[in-house]
Amino acid sequence: MKIFDLKKELSTFTNEQRKKDRTIGLVPTMGALHTGHISLVKKALSENDLVIVSIFVNPTQFDKKDDLDKYPRTFEKDIELLKQVSDHIVVFAPTVDEIYGGNVTSETYEFDGLDKVMEGEFRTGHFDGVGTIVELLLRTVAPDRAYFGEKDFQQLQIIRKMAEIKDLPFDIIGCPIEREPHGLAMSSRNERLSKETREEAGFIHKTLLAAKAEFGMKSATHIKDWVKSEFEQHPLFDLEYFEIADENTLTPALKIQDNQKYRAFIAVYADGIRLIDNLRLN
Repeated sequence: MKIFDLKKELSTFTNEQRKKDRTIGLVPTMGALHTGHISLVKKALSENDLVIVSIFVNPTQFDKKDDLDKYPRTFEKDIELLKQVSDHIVVFAPTVDEIYGGNVTSETYEFDGLDKVMEGEFRTGHFDGVGTIVELLLRTVAPDRAYFGEKDFQQLQIIRKMAEIKDLPFDIIGCPIEREPHGLAMSSRNERLSKETREEAGFIHKTLLAAKAEFGMKSATHIKDWVKSEFEQHPLFDLEYFEIADENTLTPALKIQDNQKYRAFIAVYADGIRLIDNLRLN
């Protein structure tokens, strides 16, 4: 397995592959790989000759230093896991200095309001950091396709908007959420949950499913109030937000329109760890 830590060397390699008419897929990750990441890698492998998996914990997308410091880093384990998947995978694992050159700051983007709601409301500067690292990766790798999980659906829409604004000619592919057996959306953060909390965390997905069952029969306001009351009664979880929003614009739904697609979005604290999830409603 080839592992690159320099942008220039990776670009040289991908240029050589492109001259051989080999298609390239990119799967950006922050490491601590799990089944959800592997599903993205397998999807990319099924549609490309070669897949680049980046492993980089990006400091500019963390609004809390403590969260950055505690983010799991399991590089050797990640490499072994990828080796089991395919020998057509190349890893890009740069240092912070290689990416930012000693100036760890993010670019400022205009995302047409996609960044002002939900995650953007609670995580100042987060999406500028995401846009910065993803743009850099896309320009470095120049993939035919880049793959992102729908667990971070707001992030996916923002990356699509960034690619549009910057006129980047790469296909941005969204992939379905992978879940643990009881419904919890797979995340590297799940490893930090206590055994009891992790087992109980299926409650988040269960609540989303119940909200979906009510969608179209009850108002968005009624559903939001119900979800809030459900979490107020649960001792293990603190609800940060629950929102029903237009899937394309991410605008919170005040009145349901028949010709629009909607999703439910949620952020919850458990054991001091922030978990997010979402579910298409129609």
